Amino acid sequence: MRVRPVTPELLVAELTERLVTTDVPGRLRVAVDGPPAAHPEELAAALVDPLRAAGRPVLHVRSADFLRPASVRLEHGRTNPDAYYESWTDEPGLRREVLDPAGPGGSGRLLPSLWDPVTDRASRAGYVELPAGGVVLVSGAMLLGGGLTFDVAVHLALTPAALARRTDPASAWTLPAFTRYADEVAPASFADVVVRADDPRHPAVVERD
Repeated sequence: MRVRPVTPELLVAELTERLVTTDVPGRLRVAVDGPPAAHPEELAAALVDPLRAAGRPVLHVRSADFLRPASVRLEHGRTNPDAYYESWTDEPGLRREVLDPAGPGGSGRLLPSLWDPVTDRASRAGYVELPAGGVVLVSGAMLLGGGLTFDVAVHLALTPAALARRTDPASAWTLPAFTRYADEVAPASFADVVVRADDPRHPAVVERD
């Protein structure tokens, strides 16, 4: 294994090249997985324009827009790390409204958001038609190793110390959930691209031998 430092700009360029040259039936389903402290949504957003410039239609979907209703999500309290790990994200909804229609034989009719966690109501978003050859980027935490199917998985890895340091103190209660994710799923062991993101200004790509 080799860890190769890159600039944020080079990381975006290399990921764009990889996604542009990955050919799958239907649309390319990409996970940009990482804890909030790693800002996976920012990396996904940075990929949108370069992919479009390369001729690939793109839709960026945030898993934070596919949360379960508060009555389900907060059933065991507002700061329960096990509930956060196991049941906050509406994985069936994300699969039904985004990943399945983007997959082989899918309709290409995708819903960019399902639930507004602020109002705790359906987002009322309209469906988006993503043509064949398009790319759907799904960004968020703990996306891998469960029931969600992706064609390419990018994982932003933080050491426990960096994760604790960069996590908002108000969200420190989530840290045990990320420990479980690292121990039980070990996303860095199988993701297609692993990026060490302890310092967002100086990422590094992990290259397996």
